[in-house]
Amino acid sequence: MRPLEWLRVNRSFASILACIAALTFVLRRRKKPLLITDYSQVARELDSQGRAFDEYDYIIVGGGTAGCVLACRLTEDPRIRVLLLESGSSGKALVESRIPSTYKRLARTAHDYKLYTVPQPMPEIERYIGRERVYWVALRAQYGAPSDFDEFAEIVGDNSWSWESFKQYFLKFENYSSSPRFPNVDVSQRGLSGPVTIGYHSNAWKGSEMFIDACVNAGIPFNPDFNTSNGTIGVNKVSPFFLSRVTMQTILTYIDRRGVRVSTEAAYLTPTVLARSNLKVVTEARVTKILFDTSIPNRTLPSHWCRFFALCTKGVHTPQLLMLSGIGPATHLVEHNIPVVIDHPGVGSNLSDHVTFHLRFAEKMGISFGYLQPSDLYTKLKLWRDLLEYQLRGTGPLSSNFAEGAAFCRSDDPVLFPEYRHHSVQDSTSGPGSPDLELVVTSVVIHADRSLGIGNGFMILPTLLRPTSVGTVRLKSADPWDDPLIDPNYLSTQHDVDVLVRGIRLAYKIAHTHPLSDLTDSTDDDPNLTITLDD
Repeated sequence: MRPLEWLRVNRSFASILACIAALTFVLRRRKKPLLITDYSQVARELDSQGRAFDEYDYIIVGGGTAGCVLACRLTEDPRIRVLLLESGSSGKALVESRIPSTYKRLARTAHDYKLYTVPQPMPEIERYIGRERVYWVALRAQYGAPSDFDEFAEIVGDNSWSWESFKQYFLKFENYSSSPRFPNVDVSQRGLSGPVTIGYHSNAWKGSEMFIDACVNAGIPFNPDFNTSNGTIGVNKVSPFFLSRVTMQTILTYIDRRGVRVSTEAAYLTPTVLARSNLKVVTEARVTKILFDTSIPNRTLPSHWCRFFALCTKGVHTPQLLMLSGIGPATHLVEHNIPVVIDHPGVGSNLSDHVTFHLRFAEKMGISFGYLQPSDLYTKLKLWRDLLEYQLRGTGPLSSNFAEGAAFCRSDDPVLFPEYRHHSVQDSTSGPGSPDLELVVTSVVIHADRSLGIGNGFMILPTLLRPTSVGTVRLKSADPWDDPLIDPNYLSTQHDVDVLVRGIRLAYKIAHTHPLSDLTDSTDDDPNLTITLDD
C-alpha cells in the first residue's frame, strides 16, 4: 500500500501523529518564562567592595495594585530599568483568583500571609487580615466620595488630588465593557480605552433586588452611580431590576464579560509588558531588609542597587520592612537591636481600619448560595449545574462576588435614625456628601474562618467608613519572618461604638422592611444565625 493510500485509510492515526508533531514544534519553540523565580537572573553575589549587583533605576517591592501599575507605567520609557519583586506567585495561574466566587478559598493557604490582629479590648474581637484584603470590595469599582479627595488635597496642599483634578485618572484606567442588558448606562461617565476592564457582568441575585427596595422604603435614596460628582450616598446593586420607584442600574465590578475577575496583574502586566527588556519581574521573592548608604552627609540612599526604591507592600508590611531596615521609632528599633538609620515616630503609627459587623439572617425562600459549599447530593448537583453554566457561559452564581448590593449613608441622617435626633455623634467625614456607614448585603453566610455557611442564609454587613480609632504596627522581633504585631485598636473611641451600633440597628431594620422581610426568616432559632438587639 502506498503512503498516501495508507494515510487515507488510517485517518485517525494520521491525525494523532499530526497533533504530536505540532505539540513537539510548539514545545521546542516555547519562549522562556516571563516571570522570574531564579534570583541569579537579576543579581549576582557581592564582590569584596559590595559593587557586583546589577543596577536598576527603580526597585518596586510588592506586586499588588500599586506595584503592577508602577512597573507598567515606568517601563513605558525604554531608558528606565525596573525590577519588581513579589513575595507570592502569579495570580493569573490560580483558578481561585480568577473566578469571582472562589477567592475565599485562598484564605489560610500558602498564598496567604495568615495575619491576625493582637487581641482587642472589646470581647471576641480579633480580625483575620488576608493577603490582599480582597473580600467583597476588591471586585467592586467604588472610588469614594468626591469630598474625600478634596480633603486629602487640602491636607497635602496639592490641588491635583482634588476630585475635579483626579477623576480624569479613573477614566484613564477604565475600559468600560458595555452590556445590552444595560442600555441606560451613561457611557460618557466611563473610560473606554484603559487597561482595566470594568462593567456590569457579575451575577444577579434576587435578594439584591429585595435589599435595594427595602433600603429605599427605609429612607435611603437610590443612587444610579456611586462614582460620579453627584456623590456616594445612596443604595445600588449589581443587576438591573425594575421597581415601581426607580429604574435600577448596577454597581460597576472588576469582572469582565466572561465572568473572570480582572486583577491589576492581568490588566497591567500583560505578556507584551513582561516582554519589555527594561522590566524584570521576580516572583516568590520576599524582601527582608533595605540596605542604605549613609556615607554621604545629610543623605540616605539605597545601597548600590538603584536610584529609587518604591515600597508597595500596603499598610502592614510597608512599616514592617521600613522598621527592619532601620527607619521608624528609634526607641522601638533599639528594643530589637536594629541600627537606627532614620528616627521616624510616624512609621507604623496611626493605623486605621474599617470595622465590619456580620449580621446573619436565616432565609425562607431557598435562594441563597450556601450550596456552593455542598453538604449532600442535592447541593452537589446544584453546584455542578452552576459549574457547567460558568464553564460554558461565564455566568451564574460562580460569577458572583457574593456582595451584590451596597448602601452608603450617614449616621446623623434624621430620616434613618429618628431615635437619635437628640444624641449627636462627632462628624468624622470630609463633608455632608461623605458617608460614614456602608451596608453590604451578601448572598451567603460567611463564617469567621472564611468558610461558607451551610444552609439558607444571608448577611448584611454594617461597616465603619470613617473610624476615629487608630492603632499601630510594630515588630515582634528583628527576624523578618516573624509576623508583625498588628493592633488596630478597634472601637477604642465612643464615636466608633456609637456609629457601629447605629449601623447594626439600621441593618436589622432593613432586614425586616418589605420586601426583604419576605426573605428574612425571623422564626429560625439557629444560634449561628439568630440576632437580637438590646434596647
